[in-house]
Amino acid sequence: MLIDWNHFTPWTALAGGVLIGTASAIFVLFNGRIAGITGILGGLFKPRRRDIGWRLAFITGLMIAPLAWLLFAPLPAIEINASNALLAAAGLIVGIGTRYASGCTSGHGVCGISRLSPRSIIATLAFMATGVLTVYVARHVLGV
Repeated sequence: MLIDWNHFTPWTALAGGVLIGTASAIFVLFNGRIAGITGILGGLFKPRRRDIGWRLAFITGLMIAPLAWLLFAPLPAIEINASNALLAAAGLIVGIGTRYASGCTSGHGVCGISRLSPRSIIATLAFMATGVLTVYVARHVLGV
């Protein structure tokens, strides 16, 4: 996956960041919960009474968000230069890692750091360091 720097618009990136932060704040204010995507999705696999509706609404909102974007502009082109097997393996590893870390970048990085949670700061630093190391090894050692 490459970033199209020629068409990168910092204002849309800033608007996206503001929307994510605002949505996370609204979610915790009205629901009392952290907007961690893996936790919300994982809760659907161990459903509890009165706990499914908001989780389905949240995940559905994430999935239809690109349709809302289409109301204003065409979706950006995405080029992925990896095999489906590699993508599936990467997704599996990320999923296992987020379960061990009790959350993903959305929960720890967006919500946890804003609450100055030491656990979230450490988890986010570990996520970032692992990502940098993985890209370095994949590109410069393995040549993938």
